[in-house]
Amino acid sequence: MTTQTQVQTPITQAHIDFYRENGFVQVDNMISPEELAELREYLEEAMQNDGDRAVNTDKKGGLYYRVLNQKVNVWRDHAGMGRYTAHPRFAESARLLAGVSGMRLFHDHGLWKMPGDSKETPWHQDTPYWPVNEKNPGMMSIWLTLDDVDERNGCMAFVPKSNRLGKLKGIDLTDPQNIFDYVEGGQADAQKPVVVPLKAGSCTFHDGLTFHYAHANSTDRPRRVLAIIFMPDGVTYSGDAHVITDGAGLEKGQPIAGPRFPLLAREG
Repeated sequence: MTTQTQVQTPITQAHIDFYRENGFVQVDNMISPEELAELREYLEEAMQNDGDRAVNTDKKGGLYYRVLNQKVNVWRDHAGMGRYTAHPRFAESARLLAGVSGMRLFHDHGLWKMPGDSKETPWHQDTPYWPVNEKNPGMMSIWLTLDDVDERNGCMAFVPKSNRLGKLKGIDLTDPQNIFDYVEGGQADAQKPVVVPLKAGSCTFHDGLTFHYAHANSTDRPRRVLAIIFMPDGVTYSGDAHVITDGAGLEKGQPIAGPRFPLLAREG
């Protein structure tokens, strides 16, 4: 079991303060060049091969594929990916930023934004898509890029402090609505988006309620990302259908736990 004293992370007090103020934070050099090379190899294998536990969200040529070529729970089909999805450095970083006593895995996903006929990922929150009860704050994602990213190939943008607006509406990513229509008074001048270009091996963390967006990929190469969703220990199941929780034997109103949702970090 990982503890705070055993795991070294790049997280500083400045990262923690920024995250808690704004609902997202950039962390440079989360993995080493050697780890980056290995992760690129593993994730390429996981994305290119059909397994019996990971889930493709759309097929090539589909509307969703034009937004994201996504595979969910790649860790369940690839042992090498399992090492990174359950990496103590990632989970402990998330725990420190959220300020919770324990952090569990919800799921991972490989996110390839394909070249050519790519579409932007529209403004949305993540929490509306997850089968968790509303009184469970603190769920978050690490978005770790395997390529240098900027506005040309699909870097992220965030609206600072938008996580304080609460849970709004799930957005159809293939036929998007304007999420700002669901905010009373529209988009405040003080909440203008922040674009976050990154070098390969760097990442962002963002709260599940933070508005975020990814630019389209206008280059001739895929934009490759590993995203991992973490949840504080004790988050409870809403009972709603979801590809991650269906068949996991969870009970409505009870904490999400068990072998598919391991505790990856806890206060030492």
